[in-house]
Amino acid sequence: MQNAEAGKVYLTGAGPGDPGLLTVRAHCLLATADVVLHDGLVDAAILQLAGAQTRVVSVAKRAGDKSITQPEIDALMIQEARAGRSVLRLKVGDPLLFGRAADEIHALRQAGIPFEIVPGITAALAAAAALESPLTARDASSGVLLLAGHRAGRTEGEHRYFRLPENLASATLALYMPGSDYAGLAHDLAASGLPPETPCAVISQCSLPGQQMVRLTLAELTSHPALPAPALVMVGRVFAETEPLGL
Repeated sequence: MQNAEAGKVYLTGAGPGDPGLLTVRAHCLLATADVVLHDGLVDAAILQLAGAQTRVVSVAKRAGDKSITQPEIDALMIQEARAGRSVLRLKVGDPLLFGRAADEIHALRQAGIPFEIVPGITAALAAAAALESPLTARDASSGVLLLAGHRAGRTEGEHRYFRLPENLASATLALYMPGSDYAGLAHDLAASGLPPETPCAVISQCSLPGQQMVRLTLAELTSHPALPAPALVMVGRVFAETEPLGL
């Protein structure tokens, strides 16, 4: 396995949280990189795998709080790489899914900095494993939609107005960053044609020691208290506990 190279940036997925779900490539880069720039949701147990020589820097962004900006993160990656250091840009889940990777790829290309993208296990896959439910099934789901349930600037109670396909009932939905307004989510899903009895599940802190999960219906989601972040809301017939599925 090739170690992290000087002057190069690695956009790397840390997986859903459990260090055991890191890829071998990500583990190797953690052990050999000069600098790790990590998101706030990357679990501490993963950061402990960094090498003794590695400088670990949080570049956490929090909605509504004063924190580091995306352009500042881009500049920091470029600065460290130009100084001849190997840089591990560590993102929770997969780096290409809801991780602003497009901004960072553009910045690195513009600066002429070599980079590599290292995939990670995204939370929807870990959530399905925790629920012991498939994401696709011959008799229940012919596809999977990965959606962001959060929209910047949305006020509590304001609906998101999802644009979803007409055959929604034949798909499995994974709603990332659902926020705390489950009633708003349920409203949008119902407005898209899903019946109240549609099976759902909410997974909090997936794969971590504090993992919580609950199975419920779309109607019950409306009044269910929000679980701690990070969380996913999973929706679809595949999550019905009693329905036999053709895999």
